[in-house]
Amino acid sequence: MKITILSPAYPLRGGIANFAGSLFKELNKEFSVNVISFKKQYPSFLFPGKTQNELDPESEIINAESLIDSTNPFNWREVGKRIKLDKPDLLIIQFWLPFFAPCLKSISKIVKKNSHTKILTICHNIIPHEKRPGDIFLTKLFFKYVDKFILLSETVKDELLKIKKNAKYKIIHHPVYNKFGDEIEKDKAKEYLKIDTEKLLLFFGFIRDYKGLDVLLEAISLIDKKENIKLLVAGEYYSNETKYKKLISELDIDNSLILKTDFIPASEVKYYFSAADVVILPYKTASQSGIAQIAMNFNKSVIASNVGGLSEIIIDNQTGLLVEKENPEILAEAILKFYNHKLEEKYDSFIKMEKEKYSWLSFSNQLINFVKT
Repeated sequence: MKITILSPAYPLRGGIANFAGSLFKELNKEFSVNVISFKKQYPSFLFPGKTQNELDPESEIINAESLIDSTNPFNWREVGKRIKLDKPDLLIIQFWLPFFAPCLKSISKIVKKNSHTKILTICHNIIPHEKRPGDIFLTKLFFKYVDKFILLSETVKDELLKIKKNAKYKIIHHPVYNKFGDEIEKDKAKEYLKIDTEKLLLFFGFIRDYKGLDVLLEAISLIDKKENIKLLVAGEYYSNETKYKKLISELDIDNSLILKTDFIPASEVKYYFSAADVVILPYKTASQSGIAQIAMNFNKSVIASNVGGLSEIIIDNQTGLLVEKENPEILAEAILKFYNHKLEEKYDSFIKMEKEKYSWLSFSNQLINFVKT
């Protein structure tokens, strides 16, 4: 089978690019696979981060062609013609934001004219966390040309069927990311990060409002400082940094925080997860979370809001704890329960068994079998 993956990929950074790289490496073991990526994803005024490119020299590199300009319709036609003439058996398109729908729709419409290529879309989100007028209209335009859908959670299924009632879909949960290496000894990880504290929580990833960092900061303020629990916030601000700094000051929790608010390069991810006792996902909304699957790779428990697809991945009181969303008091109680009941040791064996279900081999096999049906 000849496969083209259309997705952000190295040297672009972030979870979607990481997903494309891991999927390519698995599929390429058996099939002829190429990756077409973006030379320009977002206009600079729409991008909240400092850079769209991966700067870590130790990043996992794949050979992707950077061809797509998301803002240039003439470019979309050229890319569409290129894929149409190449005639892959399968075009896999990653979808996560309606902003890209006009581009993906134009490319897909042209590719379909070869009467050969099947188009499959992997939907990370359908309704975005930060909604904008026209999202559903734009998404419908693209989905018209999609033959089959891979969904990463039940929540996304409900969103899909509201837009395309007769959609052919399969739910395959997000695989465990293993590209960041293996767990290392906790003391060595803390030494590398220059962290000297016994009890350490981790909030990891881009800081966006829907991820609920404000709720977690309030929860930290409710925990007695005598508990000596510290929160490591590791990730770049993609929302109003001033708002969070003001909240930290108002709550008077500076001494309970360790802030590493720059983009974390791939080569250092293992240190952050290995140093932590537990990962906190206080999301206000969620479809699924790649962060939860990174945590599983490093055998870490997760305390998360019971929203979206998180409960499909996190087994309450086995691989972590699920709590009511946007409730700092309950979140604080869960954190204290985690330590007082020594749940890190209790959950370890459950996590190691559970993560065997989420391999990239299993994901790829299910995807290919679905395409063939």
